[in-house]
Amino acid sequence: MQLTKPNIQKELYQQAKEAFLKNAPAQTEMETLALQPAPLAGIRPDRLIRLIAQGKRLEYYVEEKAHFTDANRLVLLMYREKLDKPILLVANYINPLLAERLKQDNLEFIDTAGNAFINNPAMYVFVKGNKPLHMLKRQPLDRAFNPAGLRNVFAFLCNPGLENKNYREIAAATGVALGTVNIIMKDLVELDFLLDMGKRGYKLVQKENLLNRWVTAYPNRLRRKLVLGCYRGEPDWWQRTDWPRWDAQLGGEAAAARWTDYLKPELITIYVAPDRLNDLLLRNRLRKDPQGDVEILERFWKPAAAATQDDFVHPILVYADLLATGNERNIETAKMIYEQHILRLIREN
Repeated sequence: MQLTKPNIQKELYQQAKEAFLKNAPAQTEMETLALQPAPLAGIRPDRLIRLIAQGKRLEYYVEEKAHFTDANRLVLLMYREKLDKPILLVANYINPLLAERLKQDNLEFIDTAGNAFINNPAMYVFVKGNKPLHMLKRQPLDRAFNPAGLRNVFAFLCNPGLENKNYREIAAATGVALGTVNIIMKDLVELDFLLDMGKRGYKLVQKENLLNRWVTAYPNRLRRKLVLGCYRGEPDWWQRTDWPRWDAQLGGEAAAARWTDYLKPELITIYVAPDRLNDLLLRNRLRKDPQGDVEILERFWKPAAAATQDDFVHPILVYADLLATGNERNIETAKMIYEQHILRLIREN
């Protein structure tokens, strides 16, 4: 989970802890415990703590996130099912709307403004609406999760071993400029997602954390820039289309529906090579409609760097599309995609 710099994490935790204990019942304590070994391969909580209240003790895995968003909330919901202890979110500031959502999800949190939700047998606390007196300084935007970085990371996740190629080969495979590849690689090393093994090259590590970071950043930092338009077609037209003919693949709900038979897609997501868009529209009689049930996006990867499954985009992209909707049934389907198609790709070796 470790998504913020260590010094910022320490300051964040101390401030949130002090704000919480200031208003907590008497004799409430929070103490940090040793976090060894990791509770589950690929998942590394930021710390393990013990909350002591009314003589009762309860342990939490802590997720420290200076700038928490609703997309991060969806990732935490997935983490929770894999851990043997509850999660306590420690954030800089949780606004009232997000506080309500966390409460509905029973995701416990504290922040530096004194807002909190604790729901265990020893204590119930729900405070929202406190304004932060000051905010922790925002860290510079990670270039590894800007649009070019997201393209690069996607290719690494989909194509194990690509990170160990030389920079020119990586640039050719991803379509990212050579100088930018150099910057991204340095950032990934600094963020502990890429292990520099000297003469033996590089190795991608913390793959599950990296995937979660990618799916959190993808909707706002890259996906929204890829949208070519919304359209409408004849009923079930997409089930009769020869997708490779148009250099196109299905993503999102449509791909998930074919793989899981668990949902009926309400939105048909298509990724296409931009120079084939007009042919796709004309031959399938798709008409422009801002409220249409077809969204078409630019294919942002080179096929060789992210092998697809004939009619469908890579499972990682289907997973990201589903999470981005925020729809409960789509999130349930995303978990199925994750377990059936993705987990084996990100296991540490």
